[in-house]
This record gives sequence, C-alpha cells and structure tokens, in this order.
Amino acid sequence: MSGDALAVAAGATRRFGELLAVDHVDLEVDAGEVVGLIGANGSGKTTLIRLLLGLLPPTAGRVRLFGEPPSRRTRARLGYLPQSLGLYEDLTVAENLAFSTAAFGVHDAALEGDLAAVRGVLVRDLPLGLRRRVAFALALGHHPALLVLDEPTSGVDPLQRARLWDTIRASAEGGAGVLVTTHHMSEAEQCDRLVVLASGRVAAEGTMDQVVDGTRAVEVRSGRWEEAFTALDAAGLPVSLVGRTLRVPGADPGAVGGLLADAGVDADLDEVPASFEEAFVVLARRAA
Repeated sequence: MSGDALAVAAGATRRFGELLAVDHVDLEVDAGEVVGLIGANGSGKTTLIRLLLGLLPPTAGRVRLFGEPPSRRTRARLGYLPQSLGLYEDLTVAENLAFSTAAFGVHDAALEGDLAAVRGVLVRDLPLGLRRRVAFALALGHHPALLVLDEPTSGVDPLQRARLWDTIRASAEGGAGVLVTTHHMSEAEQCDRLVVLASGRVAAEGTMDQVVDGTRAVEVRSGRWEEAFTALDAAGLPVSLVGRTLRVPGADPGAVGGLLADAGVDADLDEVPASFEEAFVVLARRAA
C-alpha cells in the first residue's frame, strides 16, 4: 500500500451476525485515478464503501482516509454520492446546492448548463437522469480531493450514463481520486484499475486485461442451437447466446462436447478468448 493513498482498506472485514459481508478486502485509491469496484448486487460493494467512510466500523482489518482513521474532518475532503442520491426532494435544485456546499464552507458554487435551467425546480419534479446530475454537482461543489460514488449511473439511460462518466473522468483528470462502484460490466473499461468483488472477497484486481488474464470461453456453433442451449443450461453451465452462437466461459471444451454428444446435438466447438463480462462470470462462480 502506498503511503500517500487517499483511501485504503487493509484486510477490511465486516460481519453482520453470521453473514460475512466483506471478507479481508485490500483496496487503495490514489490521486488522479478512477478505481472501479465491480460486482453483482450483494457482493459487498456498498458495505465496503461504508467502511471506508467510517459509517460502519470494521469487524477486523483497518481503513484509512487521507492517512488516518475516517472522521468528520477527513470526510470533509471527499465528495460522496450514495445510491439514494442524498437529495432533499422538497427543496429546489439551487437550494440543495446551497445547503450542501455551505456545510463545507463553500458559498459561491454555481450551477451550469441544463442544471442552471432547472435551478428553481423542486428535485422531486426532475427525471432520474437530472437528479443524478444534481447529486453529482453537490458531491463536486466543494472541490473534493476524493470522490466516492456508489452506483452513480444506476437506472439512467445510455446518454445520461455517458455524460456522468464524462464528469467522473474530468474529476480524475483534475487530480481527484475516484472510487466508483457499478454492476454494469460495460463501465469497467472507463476505469484505470478494477477491484472485482464476489461474495465479499476480492476475486481479481488490476487493469481490465489483467482481470481477464487469459480466461477462455468455449464457442459453440450448431444448426440445433436451441437444443444445444437447453442441454448446456440444464447441466448448470453459464451459457449465453450471441446471435445463434453459444458461448460458455471457463468451461472445458471436452466436457461441453460430451454434454452435446449425450444430447444428440452435432456442433462445432472452438476455444476463444473470453470477454470481460465472461471473465467476471467465471470469477463469481469460483467465489460462490
């Protein structure tokens, strides 16, 4: 772990009774980088975020914000966007921004572009995409050194998602560290580094290429692709359909061929590089 990291988790663990929600997780975020915390719903992403912010104490391990235990003082240097957005729906956009930034001692934050056009609108009357833009403006209003964003693009359309990622990248290019959680595998390529969580544990970390790391998939082509799909799915394999070609990540070609032969299905098989989404499926199955 680097001594100047903005946020650090070292062996961070959190139990809720018998449930081990976060299991000895190591993570760090440095200035000027976007770290993606990737995982399915229930993988422990939000719990880990709450540990880093000091909203939950770890059962074991340690967390640090700006080199010290999380506190009100260290949290003043970060911008946090929770899944719930943290907006006051009975206040206008401008009132939300003024209230939020004043809490950090900032009194000159301004709304720009389409947000300025809705400054007088109650938040509850805005569509979800604009609400998320408002929440971003609040998180950025005091120029934080670290942004912590918990599934910031959830529920928005592709265009709004792209705009939000433009904001995330601009923040990192301006020197801020960014920790962003998502269950959208397509967003992983937007991150400089990835930490993949599965069942509360780090299943893989590094760049996208390092996470994929030679994972293979079996590609199946057959004129009877429906029957092939049914046979492989019934065997519990993570089969997906791309056009009329089947792909089975992390599978043994001989085992796939044997299942199809037993089902009386003729098919051509090739072993091919897996996509990131397929590598994630393999990692999640190994961690289960």
